[in-house]
Amino acid sequence: MRHMLDFDKQNGLIPAVIQDAKTHKVLMLGYMNAEALEKTEREGIVTFFSRTKSRLWTKGETSGNFLRVVEILADCDEDTLLIKANPIGPVCHTGADTCFEEKNIASETSFLHELERIVLDRKTNPSPDSYTSKLFTRGINKIAQKVGEEAVELVIEAKDNNNDLFKGEAADLLFHFTVLLAAKGISLESVMDVLRERHTQKASASE
Repeated sequence: MRHMLDFDKQNGLIPAVIQDAKTHKVLMLGYMNAEALEKTEREGIVTFFSRTKSRLWTKGETSGNFLRVVEILADCDEDTLLIKANPIGPVCHTGADTCFEEKNIASETSFLHELERIVLDRKTNPSPDSYTSKLFTRGINKIAQKVGEEAVELVIEAKDNNNDLFKGEAADLLFHFTVLLAAKGISLESVMDVLRERHTQKASASE
């Protein structure tokens, strides 16, 4: 990609917009020179050129809150980068997950991805006090059984007129479904891809 980018246009630096690969939130803006981009591509961790320190700076080098690269895209003028990444911990120095305070305008699926991230953390870093960790300990059969039980309870509540109880059971089912996906090693995004593909196929068939 480096030979395509016009670093000379902006004194050797180009802006790099960092976007959460799962939630699509804009996380931060940094600047890269050719060396920073090469290091980012080689190591799969976002590295910027710090204008205040006048050196390469890997995001998370002191905090451990790295940005793992998923995809790097250049804009049409080849002087700006969009980097889709999976953040490891908070991105902003204030402790927020984004430097742009997008929490109130996040997409409707962003919390589901955040829930997925928490569930995966409970899987890889189990805690004896965590209900989610205990579910993983019980194994795939018990998790699948729990999903079935929650689905039945949702159907029962659907027959009544208490919307609060229905929403509660729907939330329980969605949570346990997320745990089941994690136990199977299947991402929420891949399931959404199936839905998108089906939608596209149906839309094409109706044309």
